[in-house]
Amino acid sequence: MIDSLKAIGSFFLDIIETIVVALAIFVVVYLFLFQPHQVKGNSMFPNFHDGEYILTDKISYRLGLPRRGDVIVFKAPKNEEVDYIKRIIGLPGDEVKLENNSMYINQKRLDESYLPSDYVSLPGSFLGENVPVRVPEGQYFVLGDNRNHSSDSREWGMVKRDEIIGKAFFRYWPINRVGAITKITYKDVRDL
Repeated sequence: MIDSLKAIGSFFLDIIETIVVALAIFVVVYLFLFQPHQVKGNSMFPNFHDGEYILTDKISYRLGLPRRGDVIVFKAPKNEEVDYIKRIIGLPGDEVKLENNSMYINQKRLDESYLPSDYVSLPGSFLGENVPVRVPEGQYFVLGDNRNHSSDSREWGMVKRDEIIGKAFFRYWPINRVGAITKITYKDVRDL
């Protein structure tokens, strides 16, 4: 009887130890390596859909710099309780300009073939039409892929590097869209 109670107690102790170790691993991964996020709204449509779930890589930008074309998750400029997902268009030192519904980086038109041809890039209260803006050091110019329905750098300005949570790297829901999130490479604008 006593041996049976010891065996049962040992079994439950093993289960508790396993749960504690699993939770510790989860916390380390969540805080330092990867974090799940849900896409909310249509600002990144058609490349990201409302309700999709992605994993955000939180370690890449500790080891290297964000790059043009990366899809990032960051704290919203006007409400830090909300996370936004946008694409990096302008890097520190770049001159960004909106002209005739097209984005220009350092006087070169940005080839955005990943966007539908009927999408229009309109000016906002921060970035006006034909008014070049220089991206300050440690900051990034970001845009939603769905330019007609995106609150982004055209409206509220740059994103500071320390506001970036990480880079979106994997879509895990819905099942029919599971896969790695590929980086866009711009042919006509080189990273400086």
